Amino acid sequence: MVHGTGRRIRRATAAEGAGESGLAKLIELHALNSFGDMLITIALASTIFFSVPTGEARGRVALYLLITMAPFALLAPVIGPLLDRLPHGRRAAMAMAMLARAVLAWTMAGVIVGGGIALYPEALGVLVASKAYGVVRSVVVPRLLPSRLSLVKANSRVTLAGLLATGVAAGVGGLLHLIGPGWPLRGAFLVFVIGTLMAFHLPPAVDSAKGEQRAVLHAEVHGEGSHLIHHKPPPVKASLRTVGPSVVLALRAMSAMKWLVGFLVLFLAFLLREEPIGGLQPTVALGLVALAAGTGNALGSVLGSWLRTRGPEATVTAMLLLATCATGAAALWYGVVTVVLVAAVAGMAASLGKLALDALIQRDVPEAVRTSAFARSETLMQLSWVAGGAVGILLPLNGKLGLSIAAGVVGLVLLWTLRSLLRTGPRRHPAAPRVA
Repeated sequence: MVHGTGRRIRRATAAEGAGESGLAKLIELHALNSFGDMLITIALASTIFFSVPTGEARGRVALYLLITMAPFALLAPVIGPLLDRLPHGRRAAMAMAMLARAVLAWTMAGVIVGGGIALYPEALGVLVASKAYGVVRSVVVPRLLPSRLSLVKANSRVTLAGLLATGVAAGVGGLLHLIGPGWPLRGAFLVFVIGTLMAFHLPPAVDSAKGEQRAVLHAEVHGEGSHLIHHKPPPVKASLRTVGPSVVLALRAMSAMKWLVGFLVLFLAFLLREEPIGGLQPTVALGLVALAAGTGNALGSVLGSWLRTRGPEATVTAMLLLATCATGAAALWYGVVTVVLVAAVAGMAASLGKLALDALIQRDVPEAVRTSAFARSETLMQLSWVAGGAVGILLPLNGKLGLSIAAGVVGLVLLWTLRSLLRTGPRRHPAAPRVA
């Protein structure tokens, strides 16, 4: 049965030319990465969040944010430019991100019981390594893209594999936690060791830098083709402010949606534990919200595969509008249905919006600088999540107040995005030919 299941999984990941191009190996590696990250998340959540009263847990999470997220906010902008300088070492970079988490997971297993201060710097290391892997993975996908797949569909397939692995890991992690709080971390150690070896089995095309330059694109359009500024002396420093008007619009909208996801994760986690909705037990309420968010995320990936690159500007704007409406409805009619709905909509909007952003980068950014643009956009998304999480932990535990503030923030960005969309308008011409 295991052998047959493995063959079916391999057949699914290798479909439509993904096996020949090497994308299938990246899909499997990403599934393994998501599996290991989920095991570490279960171990940390059980120690920092579930093992103590709500008031103390809030202090622990605030300390976690301070010690891990604040340094990460300083380190994250360095990840993209650093990868620009390592174009021939991407397999090694992914392997090192796996190996670092393997070592840290084993180390954390020895201190997880006490939940002491030593746990937090190690958690910071895991976070940085995980985000570094995520940036490299986004950069690598275009290098392994089969001719029969669009970039948005390839990213959708990679993301969906990660979500399925996360769901399986949640069950496995729960069983390991029954043995002892350190066992999910020991399981993560084994997973990341295997991932380290798998990273070196990616195709050599991953380390190819043929035709690549640093991103030096401008948002202002002063004539046909003027949005493409080639890499010529004098050198211009790459910047996310210079990637074309449509990409800037999508980056702004996606930053708001990632902010909303980060806010909801931490705000609802504490709110539902302290004040369960609908008379439900805290664990049941949290489980419903987590299930809704995961289902929405998976649905966004499936829809992204179906939509391909149809109107990505309109897609990302529609997702922002949907997230704003759902958050506003949850603030006005706070209850079980609306809270579950906003979790599902936020998950779907963030997932589908990210795929639309990927499609815009594929369409508007030349291949010569596309990998650099991917690295920088991924870093911005992570920083937006951190900002939303920080707001969620600082606000009072009042459902209507918190969701009203969230709806206001996302609504302001929606108005800004609509104004930009009306000024620039969706571009309907096909993407520029791919460079071999």
